Amino acid sequence: MNTAAIAAPAAGAQPSLLCGRLDGPTVAVRHQPFDFLIAQGMLRADARDELQRDFPRYPEAGFFPHKAADCGPTINRLIAEITAPAFADALGEQLGVPAMSKLPALATLCSRLNRRHGTIHTDSRSKVVTALVYLESAWPHGSAGCLRFLQRIDAIDALVAPELQPTYGHIAAFRRADHSFHGHLPFEGERRVIQIAWLTGADALQRKQHRGRVTHWFKRLLGSLDRRFGAGRGDSASHAD
Repeated sequence: MNTAAIAAPAAGAQPSLLCGRLDGPTVAVRHQPFDFLIAQGMLRADARDELQRDFPRYPEAGFFPHKAADCGPTINRLIAEITAPAFADALGEQLGVPAMSKLPALATLCSRLNRRHGTIHTDSRSKVVTALVYLESAWPHGSAGCLRFLQRIDAIDALVAPELQPTYGHIAAFRRADHSFHGHLPFEGERRVIQIAWLTGADALQRKQHRGRVTHWFKRLLGSLDRRFGAGRGDSASHAD
C-alpha cells in the first residue's frame, strides 16, 4: 500500500499545515550510503507567519523537549500533524521502516545554536528515524548551519547530497545507522527547527524526556558557559552519537 500521500484533514477540521507528497517531485530519497530524505515546500506558504510567530523563543541554545505551553497553537498543530500516524507511516515507508506510527515519537525544538552544535554524528541507537522541519524565512549565512549528510565522520565536506538550508518548508529525515553521518558547519544565532525522533521504545522516550528537562535547566543556569564551550570547534569536529 502506498501511504506516501499526506492524509487530508477530516471534514470540518482546519486545513493541514503540511502539504505535498513524500514521494512528490520536490522530495529526494536516497538509500545509499544510508536511508535519507530531503524535501522542499512541505509546509503551507500561507501559514509561515503564524508558525514563526508561535515558535518559542528560548534564550538558551540547543534542542529542548516540546512543551505545549511554550508554543503557540500553530506549532502545536504542526507537531501533532507530524507525529500523527498518517505522516509517520508515510515517512517510514520512504525510509524502509514499515508501520513507523507504532513507535513512540519525541518532539524537540531549537530556536538558536552555538558554534559547538552540529558536530558530525550518527544519532543515538535509541533513535530509529529522525526528521527535521525548518522554519527560517531566509538564510543569509552561506553554508554555516546548513545540514549535510556525509560519507565520513571526519570530513564535513564529504557530502553525499547537496546541503540543505534551514529555510521554511524544508524537511530532512533519515534512518539511524552506524554510518548515518550528518552535521553542519559552525553557526551561532537564530535557527528555528522542529525535530521529531521516532524511538525504539517507551523507555527510551522517558529517558530522553528526562535528560532534555535536566539539560534545559543547566543551560538556563550556565548559559554563558555553554556558549563558550566548544566555541572554537573545528569544521569537521565529531562526537560518538
